[in-house]
Amino acid sequence: MTLKLEMVTIDCSDPAKLSGWWAEQFGGMTNELIPGEFIALTRPEGPQLGFQRVPDPTPGKNRAHLDFVAEDVDGEVSRLTAAGASEVERHNIGEFHWVVLADPEGNVFCVVCQL
Repeated sequence: MTLKLEMVTIDCSDPAKLSGWWAEQFGGMTNELIPGEFIALTRPEGPQLGFQRVPDPTPGKNRAHLDFVAEDVDGEVSRLTAAGASEVERHNIGEFHWVVLADPEGNVFCVVCQL
């Protein structure tokens, strides 16, 4: 049996708003698969992102998150925070560094230096 990663799904209260925010950040087309409940964000490279309406926010830390690589981490962090993300924390291990951010609904993701 062979599995292929098709989609990473994010729980949220407003799938249309959050999928639109993510589409603005790195491109792609949104497709409302279940009206008001589930929207897919399709991009030419990588898996789709899914945005699923849930009645309550996920308590505590995300058990999974998205990692994005960037040549200019600080530049991307500045762009993302200007667009509505919030910076959570920064980490460094030798030359490897990354910044943890949260999207407008509090879902964490990382911007990682390109090695």
